[in-house]
Amino acid sequence: MATLLLRGTYPGVRAPVLPRVGLCLSLLLCCGGAVSAAPHHDQFQSPIPAPRLTCSTPPPSHLLLAALTSFDMESKISRCPPQNSEVSSLRCAFKILDADFFTDNKILEVAKGAEELNIPIIRANRKSVASVDGGLQNPSCLVFNPNWGSEQPDGINRRFAHTVPSDVKRPGSDEDIAFMSVLELGELIRTRQITSEELTRLFLERLRRYNGILEAVVSYTEELAYAQAKRADDLLAQGVYLGPLHGIPYGLKDIIAVPEYHTTWGSTSFKNQVLNINSWVYQRLKSAGAVLVAKLVSGSLAYDDIWFGGRTRNPWNIEEFSTGSSAGPAACTSAGMVPFAIGSETAGSITYPSARCGVTALRPTFGAVGRSGVMSISESLDKLGPFCRSAADCAIVLDAIRGRDPDDPSSRDIPLDNPFTVDITKLTVGYLDDAEMEVVRVLSSKGVTLVPFKLNYTVNSVQGILNFTMDVDMLAHFDEWQRVGKDDQYEAQEQWPVELRRARVVPAVDYVQAQRARGKLIREVRESFTVDAFIGNATDWEKVCLGNLVGMPVIVVPTGYTNISASPPSGTRRRKTVTTGIYAPPQKDHIALALAIAYQSVTDHHKQRPPINNLGPNDRTLNAQ
Repeated sequence: MATLLLRGTYPGVRAPVLPRVGLCLSLLLCCGGAVSAAPHHDQFQSPIPAPRLTCSTPPPSHLLLAALTSFDMESKISRCPPQNSEVSSLRCAFKILDADFFTDNKILEVAKGAEELNIPIIRANRKSVASVDGGLQNPSCLVFNPNWGSEQPDGINRRFAHTVPSDVKRPGSDEDIAFMSVLELGELIRTRQITSEELTRLFLERLRRYNGILEAVVSYTEELAYAQAKRADDLLAQGVYLGPLHGIPYGLKDIIAVPEYHTTWGSTSFKNQVLNINSWVYQRLKSAGAVLVAKLVSGSLAYDDIWFGGRTRNPWNIEEFSTGSSAGPAACTSAGMVPFAIGSETAGSITYPSARCGVTALRPTFGAVGRSGVMSISESLDKLGPFCRSAADCAIVLDAIRGRDPDDPSSRDIPLDNPFTVDITKLTVGYLDDAEMEVVRVLSSKGVTLVPFKLNYTVNSVQGILNFTMDVDMLAHFDEWQRVGKDDQYEAQEQWPVELRRARVVPAVDYVQAQRARGKLIREVRESFTVDAFIGNATDWEKVCLGNLVGMPVIVVPTGYTNISASPPSGTRRRKTVTTGIYAPPQKDHIALALAIAYQSVTDHHKQRPPINNLGPNDRTLNAQ
């Protein structure tokens, strides 16, 4: 508990205290909590005893700061405390910035300069670009490019050619239709065995049927969906076929803007927000003929699976939550509520929920997919990617949404080869100690060269670099939200509110040092990446942080299922999913996709269906609404 001396006159008298704004701030930083007065004498003589300020929590910092800065300047000057008292308080503030190495005179000089120069600049910049939350406007001019080389292969803008599934017949049950792949559904539409309108109705019904259990849908875009489905059917009747996504229903994570529909970012603070913006990824899918049926849950402000409407559950084990902020896309794809969905990742929000819910998902190379119209956490980390039934479907969806977005400076036309034609027998693939060995054996049997592998790097602060980068960038996009106290409304107080308060005192110089360390990490990983791809755990936190900092792609692949812990004696269909990740260098997404396609061509883990609420005798069932 910190104790500070506040000198001046007391009850009933406007007290002159701590003559500089910087010193007022230092008192707040040192206390971090409420202030109470107790009589106290010190070596400085005063006609009236000075109160001792004792700090506790929770902190009414805004009230204290307002009180301290309300005193008139003349009183401050005439009754200011001796310099060493002021310096002591300032030094306390400098300590939490790891900058208490200055001499007393230099500390006073810094405080004066901060008040006269820094604060006016800070306020001017904030007024210019930070009055609206979410990072949708005014992107940073500092652009991260993860490219490891300057080569630009021919065919950079070519679409992926793929083999059309042969002899696809419409199943007799809607349940079987719901779990068909995008390519299979596309063939049913192309051959007119089913209409887009029929598919749209089927998936809207499933979304409503299971949302009461899974809490995975924010809003249904029913009117829009039927209009887009009708257009898809009309075009086909005219002989116009837009490709494998023609007439296919899908869902978007609710940080992605669609005009005339709520874009809530999963947050109580923004649950009534409507952004009349056509996000880039929505426009791309619309152009491909896909049909938007729902806005799916994002954890509040894209953090974990808790949102203003509840907490999203895992279809494979409904007593467990989906984890990760792309909770809705993962759960809905897993449960056959949509054929595919678009989610996002800054630090694990594609990899974690896809692994937990047992779906195939791709975190693409940073910059592969444009992000305009999407809530931003970090402009050098945020990525959009597909949740699908299979790696082949991921390739099809990626092909539709990739490319340069003119309103996203980080996006690029990335030179990807066709994953459907990669000769995997020419690849050398490493496997880490935590790789699922079934994947290693299967790929080896298909002619891939497999070797033990380890990424070597000396940077030992990988997780810290990611936290600094993500939290400071996020605070820049939600500065106003924090300043007006909306973080008090946040659904999980131990998450963003705590992290963003801490981010407020990350010095700019140390943020830049973190980016320099990130650059060193990227160079070391590049030098160590001596294979074409590697297989390893997709949810190991160190690898999640490293992969996102470097910008490398990974595809999460289901590899099996195990019994849940504490299984009911009478049995249950609930399962724990087992997955692995296939990682490739930046701009080599096609290699990871090709290997995953090869693995899934001879396995069926990705085709399994979760029990949702059809569990087992005497097992606990959550009632659907």
